[in-house]
Amino acid sequence: MTRLQTDRGALRTGFTTGACAAAAARAAATALFTGAFPNPVGITLPRGETPVFALVEAELRPNAASAAVRKDAGDDPDVTHGALIRATVRPGNAGQGILLCAGDGVGTVTRPGLPVAPGQPAINPVPRAMIVAEVTAAAVAAGQIRPPDLSIEIAIPGGRTLAEQTWNPRLGISGGLSILGTTGIVRPYSCAAWIASIHRGIDVARANGLTHAIGATGATSERVAQAAYHVPDHGMLDMGDFAGGLLKYLRRHPIPRLTLAGGFGKLTKLAQGATDLHSARSQVDFQALADTAAGLADGARIAGANTAQEALEIAGPRLARRIAERACATAQDVLADAPVMVDVLIVDRQGRIAANTASPKEDPTS
Repeated sequence: MTRLQTDRGALRTGFTTGACAAAAARAAATALFTGAFPNPVGITLPRGETPVFALVEAELRPNAASAAVRKDAGDDPDVTHGALIRATVRPGNAGQGILLCAGDGVGTVTRPGLPVAPGQPAINPVPRAMIVAEVTAAAVAAGQIRPPDLSIEIAIPGGRTLAEQTWNPRLGISGGLSILGTTGIVRPYSCAAWIASIHRGIDVARANGLTHAIGATGATSERVAQAAYHVPDHGMLDMGDFAGGLLKYLRRHPIPRLTLAGGFGKLTKLAQGATDLHSARSQVDFQALADTAAGLADGARIAGANTAQEALEIAGPRLARRIAERACATAQDVLADAPVMVDVLIVDRQGRIAANTASPKEDPTS
């Protein structure tokens, strides 16, 4: 694949699980129709690219063909990098069309709110369309006149275990991984992929009638906030650094109440107006932090602090409260007139609540 120039240097792009599944299905369908596997097998991606994939498995049996490719995610730290993506194609019943099934390691949707209905294999719409298009093209290339009637099983051996490292359990996808991808190409360290996961989390929370969701910057703040408010797993949104991605989507798809939870440093950046909290894209303004701490500590000491944590240690817990209030104001500005009540919870390094803008009745620490 190509290399992208990023702030991490030249990074190699890769392929999505959807592209790999489409390639495996194309190879298996071709073998079922012709008796021979193409190796490598070529496919067409949604934007017109035409990559080829080497087969690592190929088996032709009476009334079934299986093929597999090894996923290469390029330089992205993708949990599915190196996974085997297998497609098994069998003749279907007359008139059924192309039926997709979840094999070993591919999940099944159990909750509403995702692009795929409950009870269906967790194969997203674009990968579904890619698989159908490639198998149909294989039929045409083999000289079939009528649209094929086929059952296609997609499997990812070990996918059930890998899925525990993803959002799938809290999104209501059981039994394995999702087959994902909108372009077929994995772009290393893609912000878009994370933000899309946040959006799907909001969709699931809304579809399941939740009235309170929590967006957390990390594992510690998530654990503390969930313990404080007893929000179920499918109401927990792994916001990371993407406060803006979460808030802008909630502006269009509101949930009645949102708690933003995080450490003092990241929420200081939100309080100062940043909505991308990554250290490479926003920094704490220590002079502005000194102004916020006016009356609490020596402004020169705050302005000269090396870290936000040092400033907090100088000024004390009342500074955390002021930052929480200003972070809440930033969130409300992004949400505009959306019917979302926001509160902010700051968690210290010991895993304790340092500040909370919730009313005394709502604040579990009051």
